[in-house]
Amino acid sequence: MSDLKFENVTVVKKANIYYDGKVTSRTVEFADGSKKTLGIMMPGDYSFGTDAAEIMEIMSGELEIKLPNEEWKTLHTPETFSVPANSSFDLKIKTVTDYCCSYIK
Repeated sequence: MSDLKFENVTVVKKANIYYDGKVTSRTVEFADGSKKTLGIMMPGDYSFGTDAAEIMEIMSGELEIKLPNEEWKTLHTPETFSVPANSSFDLKIKTVTDYCCSYIK
């Protein structure tokens, strides 16, 4: 699998829309049952909760993040971070941000 594209996947047609359309994503399903979402976040402040553990890959954008039990930090894209299951994290999005979220079972 290339870092630039996913092959042999199913894309869910219906978008995931949050914060009045300021955060959107599409779900990508893989043959092994794993899922990722690909999305865009517009400038703003957001909080997200997790059920499963997540790996967030930020491809582009300027943002700050506050992970559980940590201080705010600025990300320099491209950058990846992990979020534990059953937790939450906060984001301050400064410019349009492109991301890929992998859900860990």
